[in-house]
Amino acid sequence: MYKNVVEFSKLTRTAQEAAEQIGCSVAQIAKSLIFKDAGDKPVLVIASGINRVDDKRLELFKADANFVKGKTGFVIGGVPPWGHKQKIKTLIDEDLKQYDLIWAAAGKNNAVFPTNFDEIVEKTEGMVICVK
Repeated sequence: MYKNVVEFSKLTRTAQEAAEQIGCSVAQIAKSLIFKDAGDKPVLVIASGINRVDDKRLELFKADANFVKGKTGFVIGGVPPWGHKQKIKTLIDEDLKQYDLIWAAAGKNNAVFPTNFDEIVEKTEGMVICVK
């Protein structure tokens, strides 16, 4: 499902931890964050590791660990950008466009895989927006 997966002995639950293990900039980490919309449906926001998602502007609400696991099949810190239990509406941070190489979680909180902006857009069928 994910090509060239790299597993680490240390956890990579945060963008900072992942960047340190990989040796890349935090901005090259694609954070896959699950929120809820007003109807309690999951919304995936794939954001550059340096950006904070403006959930209020996007009219999204925080999701707890049980919701995330139930909707995606993955635990927080290991949610990949695609391959979830169900199709999830996806919003993609436009800032990721500037990087030729992007790293994303590979389903575990100590595993990542290399990807790129076009692949993320294609595989998720997501909408590219400003998330901050």
